[in-house]
Amino acid sequence: MDEAAYVPKREPAFTGTGQIGIVVRDLDATLRRYVDDFGIGPWQIFEVTPENAPDLRHDGEPIRAATRSAVAMVGSVMWEVTQPLDEHGPFARFLREKGEGVHHIAVVTPDFRAVVEEQVEQGKTLPLSGSFSGVDVAYLPTDQDLGVVLEVFSGTPDAETEDIGTS
Repeated sequence: MDEAAYVPKREPAFTGTGQIGIVVRDLDATLRRYVDDFGIGPWQIFEVTPENAPDLRHDGEPIRAATRSAVAMVGSVMWEVTQPLDEHGPFARFLREKGEGVHHIAVVTPDFRAVVEEQVEQGKTLPLSGSFSGVDVAYLPTDQDLGVVLEVFSGTPDAETEDIGTS
């Protein structure tokens, strides 16, 4: 195919990579490996539950899932490692269907609302949407087309966290 076929004809919807989201069975064991084997950390741990994120939706329905997650910066990209705490929600489904691995990549967008509205106007159901810790978030259903779910968000989380250091 001609190289000109790969030149965008619109402004980019995404302007950077903000996060890589990884799903695991055992958060503590995984964090210990990142810390001990690669020196990655410190990690901030938090839980997402229907109680502390009541407006999160999974496939358009109120979320019933609970997860335990941790984040750390690796250069300018946040790594998020998530362990489902039950059999509900997108992370438990991913673990069941695909096993451990990269679940999503969060991308920076200059217009969060426009990106989300475009997906909804195309009749797509967002795998996850709502807000957590003061940030609007949406997972775009791009896994079939692009091989991975893309996440967009409206800012930076201010979640209460617990630090796990690298020492």
